[in-house]
Amino acid sequence: MTVLQGRLADRDAWSAVGECPIEKTMALLGTKSAMLILREAYYGTTRFDDFCTRVGITKAAASARLSELVEAGLLTRRPYREPGQRAREEYVLTPAGVDFMPVVWAMFEWGRTHLPNRSPLRLAHVGCGAEAGVEIRCAKGHQVPPDELAVRVGKG
Repeated sequence: MTVLQGRLADRDAWSAVGECPIEKTMALLGTKSAMLILREAYYGTTRFDDFCTRVGITKAAASARLSELVEAGLLTRRPYREPGQRAREEYVLTPAGVDFMPVVWAMFEWGRTHLPNRSPLRLAHVGCGAEAGVEIRCAKGHQVPPDELAVRVGKG
């Protein structure tokens, strides 16, 4: 279990409602289509119609989710033009979008491990071919298991 430290240790003295980073992230990205659009962006999808097809959502839903992800700063629009066609926009990950990748990969790993009909898909390091996974490490490089993880206010 994660340890709450300092003033957070007294659960009756504070409330996370409206302040928790998990709550705020879920409010912004907590839809299935938003997560799948990000998955597709990590796989290299950039075109509107491709997001619709690969995520399996309507054009209206894709438009709404893509706009939200652009507004949130995870995707940016970039103009492009096919020869003989009108100018269009494609969607590419921003640095904030790339920073969100471990969240998506953690969901990938959890689903692969814990859901029925386990997937043969695996994350792997292209450089050496070994399986890869998502983990929490401290600033000194130690792997931090859940029972050694603390939440506290500030650095101290």
